[in-house]
Amino acid sequence: MRAWTICILFTVCCLGCNQAEEARRKEAEAQKNEAHLKWIELALQNYHSNPSGKPLFTVVADLSEIVDGSNQFALDLYQQLRTKEGNLFFSPSSISTALAMTYAGAAGETEAEIASTLRIQMPNERLHEGMKTLQDFWKLPAPSKGIKLNLANRLWGQESFEFLPEFLGVTRDQYDAELSQLDFAQSENARQTINAWVEDQTENKITGLIPAGAITLHTKLVLTNAVYFYGTWRDPFKERLTKEEDFHLAATDTIKAPMMRRTDEYRYGDIDDIQILELPYGDGSLSMVVLLPKAVDGLADLETNLSFPNLKRWMASVRHEDEVRVFMPKFNTSSEFEMSRTLETMGMKSAFDANTADFSGMTGDKDLFISAVIHKAFVDVNEQGTEAAAATDNMAFGGGVETEPKQAPIFRADHPFVFMIRDNRTQAIMFLGRITNPLE
Repeated sequence: MRAWTICILFTVCCLGCNQAEEARRKEAEAQKNEAHLKWIELALQNYHSNPSGKPLFTVVADLSEIVDGSNQFALDLYQQLRTKEGNLFFSPSSISTALAMTYAGAAGETEAEIASTLRIQMPNERLHEGMKTLQDFWKLPAPSKGIKLNLANRLWGQESFEFLPEFLGVTRDQYDAELSQLDFAQSENARQTINAWVEDQTENKITGLIPAGAITLHTKLVLTNAVYFYGTWRDPFKERLTKEEDFHLAATDTIKAPMMRRTDEYRYGDIDDIQILELPYGDGSLSMVVLLPKAVDGLADLETNLSFPNLKRWMASVRHEDEVRVFMPKFNTSSEFEMSRTLETMGMKSAFDANTADFSGMTGDKDLFISAVIHKAFVDVNEQGTEAAAATDNMAFGGGVETEPKQAPIFRADHPFVFMIRDNRTQAIMFLGRITNPLE
C-alpha cells in the first residue's frame, strides 16, 4: 500500500498582494461583493435580534449555522488546549478554514469524523459556499477604518502528482487557494519556499512554521492558510496614563505589569461571577471581548464553564454603558502547537492513520493521510490597538481618564482572564486565548 502525506499550514497575520494585476482583480471582486455582503449583514442583524425566528434567506441561515459551528469548534478546541500551562492564543477561524479545505477532499468515515469535529451539519456544496461568504466578510474592513484583516490560502502540490480537478476547483473557487507545484524531494528548498510565503503573508510575525524534517519524500500536498489582523482601538488608551501596577498571577503571587487605563463608553456585562468588556476596533466591525472572573483565582472555573451555550448567554447580558473605568494590561504572547493528537481526541481519528484515512476526493485513491498539524499564533496588545498573527501546519501526508464618575463600573483586569477577537457582523470568533502572565 502506498501512503502519501499532506501538510496543512495555518497562518494568521498580515498579508499583502505582491502582484498589481492580482491586486486589481481582488479589488474589483471586493467592490462587486460589497453591496451583496452589506445586504447579508443587515439580514444577519435582523436574525440575531430575533434568534427565535427563522432567517428569510438560505444564505443567512447557512452563514449563521456555519458561524455557530465554527464557534462551537473554537470552544471545543479551547477546552483541549487549556491544559497547556501559561498564556494561550490561537486562531480557530484559521484552523477551521484549513480543515474545511481538507474536508473538501475527504470521503467515507474520514469525511464524517471531520464534519463532526468541525460541527458541520450541512451538505458540502452549501458549506463551501458559506465559507466563501464568511471569508468575503473578513476581507471587507478597510485599513482607513482602523482595521486591517487579510486572508490567504494556498495549495502546494508535488510536481507531476495529479489531484482531481473537482477538488482543485472547490479550493480555488471557494477558498481562493491556487495550486503551486514544488519538488518535495528537495525537502529543504520546499520547506524554505513555503515558510517564506508564510513570513511574507504575516509580515514576518510567523517564522519557521514548518520545522526541519517535516517535509519528506512522502509529502504530496501542503495546504496553507494565512490571516493577519491589525486593529486600532476605536478609543485609544493614552500612553502617559499607563503605569506599573500589581498583576495577580494567583491569590498570593503578584508581579508588576504595565496597566493601561481609560474611562469611556463601552459595552459591558456582569453575570455568573464574571465581568465582560467589549473593546471595539476602528469602525466597530471587530472587537476584543474580555471575560474576567471576579475572583483573582477564578480562571479555572471560568474556563470550565466556557461552553457555546454559556458564551451566548453571557454575551446576551452585555449592554451599553455610558462610562466604564477600564484597567487593562499591555501584553504580547505567542503559542505553538502540534495538534494532531488534539484533533484525534476531538474525533478526527482516521485522518491521521495511513491505513484508514480516506482523502479519495483529492486524488481518486485512498493514498493520502494527515501526518501533522502545526499551529503558531502571535498577539500584541498596546495603547494603540492589537496586532495578531497565527499559523497552522497540518501535515496530512501559523484615552485618557479625564473624569472618573463614582457610579461607573470598574473593569480591572489585574488577574488572569480569557479574551477573544470577534467579527461583530457575523459573530464569528477569529482569535481566542487567555492571559495568565502579561509579561510572558
